[in-house]
Amino acid sequence: MIRYHIYDETLAGLTLAKGFFNGWPKPPDAATHSCILSDSYLAIVAVDEGSQEIVGFINVLSDGILSVYIPLLEVVPAYQNQGIGRKLMEMAMVQTKHLYMLDLVCDEEMVTFYEGLGLQRGRAMLQRNYEAQSGRQE
Repeated sequence: MIRYHIYDETLAGLTLAKGFFNGWPKPPDAATHSCILSDSYLAIVAVDEGSQEIVGFINVLSDGILSVYIPLLEVVPAYQNQGIGRKLMEMAMVQTKHLYMLDLVCDEEMVTFYEGLGLQRGRAMLQRNYEAQSGRQE
C-alpha cells in the first residue's frame, strides 16, 4: 500500500527507492536527494508501506506569499502508471491553493498529464547547466 506524507525530519530515515532521476546523465545522489526534500518549502513523498521506501516525491519552492514553483515530480519506474504522480501533484496543489500562482516547466510528453490536473499551457524560458545536474559541486 502507498501512503502519502508531507516530508519532515521524522521521515528522514526512510530509504529512497532505486530509480529516481531515470535517464539523467548526472543524477543527484541519495544525500543530495534527501537535501532536496528537507530544504524545500514543501515536499510530499509516496511511501511503499511494505518496503518502507520512498517511491515518489514532489518538491515545491515558494516565497510563501504569491508564488509556487514545482521543480521536481518523480516516481520510480516500477511504480509509474499507478496514480502516484497525480496524487502527489493534487496534494501539492491543495497545500498551496492559497497562493496566487503555481508554475512548472515540463517536457512535451507531460503536457497532457498536467492539463488533466487543470494547469494550462504557457511559455517558459529556461537555462540548464548540465555540469551541475547532480547537485554536487565538482
